[in-house]
Amino acid sequence: MYQRVPSLACHVLVLVLCLSAAEDFDWTKNDRGSFYYGTFPAGFSWGAGSSAYQTEGAWDQDGKGLSIWDVFSHKKGKILQNDTGDSSCQGYYKIKEDISLMKELKLAHYLFSISWPRIMPTGIKSDHVNEKGINYYDELIDNLLENKITPIVTLYHWDLPQVLQEKYGGWQNISMVNYFNEFSNLCFERFGNRVKYWITLNNPWSVAVEGYETGEHAPGLKLRGTGAYRAAHHMIKAHAKVWHTYDTKWRGKQKGLVGISLSGDWGEPVDISNQKDIEAAERYLQFYMGWFATPIFHGDYPQVMKDFIGRKSAQQGLGTSRLPSFSSQEKSYVKGTCDFLGIGHFTTRYITQKNYQSGRGSSSYFTDRDLAELVDPRWPDPGSEWLYSVPWGFRRLLNFVKAQYRNPMIYVTENGVSEKIRCTELCDDWRIQYYKDYTNEMLKAIKDGVNVRGYTAWSLLDKFEWDEGYSERFGLYYVDFRNKNKPRYPKASVQYYKRIVGSNGFPNQREVETWKRKATETCSSSNQLLAADPLTSHMEMVTEVVVPTVCTLCILLSAVFLMFLLRRHN
Repeated sequence: MYQRVPSLACHVLVLVLCLSAAEDFDWTKNDRGSFYYGTFPAGFSWGAGSSAYQTEGAWDQDGKGLSIWDVFSHKKGKILQNDTGDSSCQGYYKIKEDISLMKELKLAHYLFSISWPRIMPTGIKSDHVNEKGINYYDELIDNLLENKITPIVTLYHWDLPQVLQEKYGGWQNISMVNYFNEFSNLCFERFGNRVKYWITLNNPWSVAVEGYETGEHAPGLKLRGTGAYRAAHHMIKAHAKVWHTYDTKWRGKQKGLVGISLSGDWGEPVDISNQKDIEAAERYLQFYMGWFATPIFHGDYPQVMKDFIGRKSAQQGLGTSRLPSFSSQEKSYVKGTCDFLGIGHFTTRYITQKNYQSGRGSSSYFTDRDLAELVDPRWPDPGSEWLYSVPWGFRRLLNFVKAQYRNPMIYVTENGVSEKIRCTELCDDWRIQYYKDYTNEMLKAIKDGVNVRGYTAWSLLDKFEWDEGYSERFGLYYVDFRNKNKPRYPKASVQYYKRIVGSNGFPNQREVETWKRKATETCSSSNQLLAADPLTSHMEMVTEVVVPTVCTLCILLSAVFLMFLLRRHN
């Protein structure tokens, strides 16, 4: 779901900003003014999201094949505390229970992904189609519709069938374009009479960079300077082919839309009076979201990517650029293959110019950009090293997308905040503040003229967070992963988000000011602190009895230890 930045991003900065401008985006217009009271347009769609590997569990049940994440997470040392998604939230067995949570939130849509190896165990249709997997998604879709919740379906959220990785090298191989199209076509055939919103790929940036450049994510390859670009090239072609397949074969009868979900942090120049910093910030955005959006909307890679990677490749003595190129025919084929743009956004970075020398063996995606990422130490930090709360960056990003890509129809597909603390409190006031501020900046962007049609809180449940395992929690609902039944508990943010949804925004100051108080009344910090204590992680917890007392036990043990120290000192 998320993407992690290099350690460079942990540098800190206290900043004084001046004014200047860029050609196609007004860098000077950064209104960080007061909270805006108002409501969203009629019909604005509020939802929450998840993905298959992060929530379903049942990794080897009912004929499901292995995914690259099944294999990667079972390798010791790849995931924090060697966690896996084997059981995760047990979402595979909890369709009705989880839909009841969505109804509690009054959601209009639910965004989820289909596990490719669950319905095609090897990834290849001619080998086998798993009807039990098809039945699971049939039941999920039907239950959503029965409860008047619109399904928004992602076709690929990172869980490539392992057979395709082993036989062909996964996204390093052009054959994935046809295999992904075959899988997508089956989904359109079997689910398209009920699903009207399709997302081809979720956050291909993470797939490319963390899967094939840094090796932090499955399949764990470290093909520095080449792997990410090749994987991205094939994913862009795969997206385009699936869009054309839907457009020519299914759109006429199913009347649906096909988009892509791209993640992007905002990049703000350190010094807006410094043209080099402005150029570095724009380069950051073009190497991030623009890497995928610019071919899809304009037919080719951003010029700055072609220039920088081409020049550095030449300096290395390479005959051609490490960035692949599209033929004229491919440019035309890729351009315009987006009915709506999904945007995943979590945080912001300050950006400044930094030159990296090119040499044989020293190239990487990160050094190709010639920039440094920094954070302001005053930004709220809930505990995850990469995620700082910087709401104004969201409005900036949305306006940038409007300027760059001719104001496309946008659905926010991921936005939310994690926590990374030992005792997770259901009274998650920092998440309440995050949702309040970020959705308000989105409302301001709509007022600016940005065409945002819907918003997806990330995420409905706490879940498996890739290489961070279960150490980070994004959920509106707390999941007790130590209990084999994986019970869910509402955090205070459930009540707060529910009020935003029910009011379709922020109707007036007086009403909004009561929301946080009423939300926190639903949780009690004295008896609903849930612990993530590693000492008890091996135990099967009896939730009704033990959960309310775990952090109380933590406090008592701390007190006993303190008394021991005092006596020893005396």
